[in-house]
Amino acid sequence: MESGCWLVALAAVDGRQYVYRVYAPEDALPADLFWEAWHCHDEGPFPRAWDLFDAAEIRRVSRSGSRQRL
Repeated sequence: MESGCWLVALAAVDGRQYVYRVYAPEDALPADLFWEAWHCHDEGPFPRAWDLFDAAEIRRVSRSGSRQRL
């Protein structure tokens, strides 16, 4: 199974979006990608991110540089 790189954008209470790079299998579930990014954000120094799955933007970044939105 090949690994992929994903960008997960989380909305925070300060009105900003924080984007995290998550490495996971190409067939990873969007919810797993979301929680991986959210826990990374929650452990950092930034304002609290909303824990709403529907508010997140998740994109797979392919090797060719093109992006696919989920």
